[in-house]
Amino acid sequence: MRTWIYSLFIILTIAGCSKKTPPPDVTPVATSLVSPLKDQPCTTGTIISTDKSTVTFTWQTADKAEGYVLAVKNLLTKVETKQTVTSTQATADLLRNTPYSWYVISTSTKTKATAQSETWKFYNAGAGTVSYPPYPAEITAPLFGDNVTASSGNITLKWTGSTLGAAIKGYDIYFSNTNSPTLFKSNISDSQYQVAVKPGTTYYWRIVTIDNAGNYTDSGIYQFSVK
Repeated sequence: MRTWIYSLFIILTIAGCSKKTPPPDVTPVATSLVSPLKDQPCTTGTIISTDKSTVTFTWQTADKAEGYVLAVKNLLTKVETKQTVTSTQATADLLRNTPYSWYVISTSTKTKATAQSETWKFYNAGAGTVSYPPYPAEITAPLFGDNVTASSGNITLKWTGSTLGAAIKGYDIYFSNTNSPTLFKSNISDSQYQVAVKPGTTYYWRIVTIDNAGNYTDSGIYQFSVK
């Protein structure tokens, strides 16, 4: 009887001290982008017509990744295309003399979790291009469709600008409560501006970026509502 109790005690002690081995981490990590280079004109594409070329995208192998999703966005039209590949390279037919951004998502069949790389911008070079316009301003606040609360009847419009050509000279703000915003303020040197708003109103705005060479680009129209 004592032997049986002692054996049971040993078994329970071992069971209580043992720890379950945690499952292995199968979450893929973010890859590092290689080319096209960040904030550089892409001149290595294969020309397929007067207005298009085939651009090759490459990135590094990501740990635990079984596949990748390449996302390429036309910064003028805001149209983003995605393609799924298993290698660290893919091609896309792009418009020439046009700004794009791209990033890569690492995926695995072992988990729904993914990891996204940095986002790089570049200009797909065109024939005879001497200077490149600035990238369209990237709206950071309020974002499209935001429903915001105004502090003391004001909100601050915010954006970021970048260029690989001539330096940015300034920004023109188009802002109104109609879906075709009119010029509100011109040649702003900062990348934010405070405007007066009213509750229960929807506003529309866009930013035009102008560089020292006279080139300009348009962010496209964004909208937000005030509570």
